[in-house]
Amino acid sequence: MVLFKRVLKKNKTLEHYLNEAINPNDELINFGIYPDSKIQLSYVQISLAIALLINSKSLDFIVTGCSSGQGMILACNTFPNVQCGYLPTPQDAFLFSHINNGNVASFPLGLNWGWSGEINFSETMKALFKQPWGTGYPPSSQASRKIKNTTEVKELNQLNKKSIISILPSVDPDLLIPILKYKPVYDFIIQNGTNHELVDLIQKLKYDYLN
Repeated sequence: MVLFKRVLKKNKTLEHYLNEAINPNDELINFGIYPDSKIQLSYVQISLAIALLINSKSLDFIVTGCSSGQGMILACNTFPNVQCGYLPTPQDAFLFSHINNGNVASFPLGLNWGWSGEINFSETMKALFKQPWGTGYPPSSQASRKIKNTTEVKELNQLNKKSIISILPSVDPDLLIPILKYKPVYDFIIQNGTNHELVDLIQKLKYDYLN
């Protein structure tokens, strides 16, 4: 499991509540961005980093966000193999994991946060990580239909998108280079990615751009 977010002051608060929500066998990895980091990434760059983490098969799920949560979901869903849901409430989170069975959650980290916003985040994450995932809802004859629909959506998504390997060399270097220089993400992909073709390409692009 991964926390990857831009709101610096909330980082440790969100990490705390995520640790309370995830399952005992899950591992939480906090990629920052930390207040003392020399590299600051836009939500567009973070969405690209998320796509690299997912497509390299370095991990299986990411919790992220931006001020409203909307920009992040739009940016993430432009990439192949990424199914990002906008999850401002526990109901949204429960339905996303049980029906849509995606791999990225976008939470509004500024909009409507306010007083006691951490309580809503905590309850939303608990609902998100309630097992088992992908079982459909409600638990009736509709469940199997919704599982089938979720599979169809994922298949259509892939038919309409190029592979990350084919698009990465064409990505604007101004977007990509800061991600390649951000050690927490780059090192994690190199050490844990099992899509070796993509890992090799990421290494090559970093060498080409920075040498």
